[in-house]
Amino acid sequence: MPPAKRLGRPRGTESRSVLDAILYIARTGCQWRMLPKDFPPFTTVQGYFYGWRDTGLSETINFHLLLQAREAAGREASPSAGVIDSQSVKTTESGGPRGYDAAKRSTGASATL
Repeated sequence: MPPAKRLGRPRGTESRSVLDAILYIARTGCQWRMLPKDFPPFTTVQGYFYGWRDTGLSETINFHLLLQAREAAGREASPSAGVIDSQSVKTTESGGPRGYDAAKRSTGASATL
């Protein structure tokens, strides 16, 4: 979390309660104005959210949480490989050759995405 600024008004709200409010909104999908009274005022939370978003702090927090979650699961911090999936598409009789995907038990052309 960013430290308090040296100049200006002292911080009156804890960063943890602001983060909890932002996570509550992300989890429930509620509107800013519907934030429960247990959290700081919605205008304060909204101001912090927009500031963190504009400075890139939210992406940094997300990246570090992702690394910690991967390590807690016993995996390497950064992924070493990616997977590209494909989709079986139904075709018409005159549409050309048809294949059979045994794993999906479907007939059709296999199109890679």
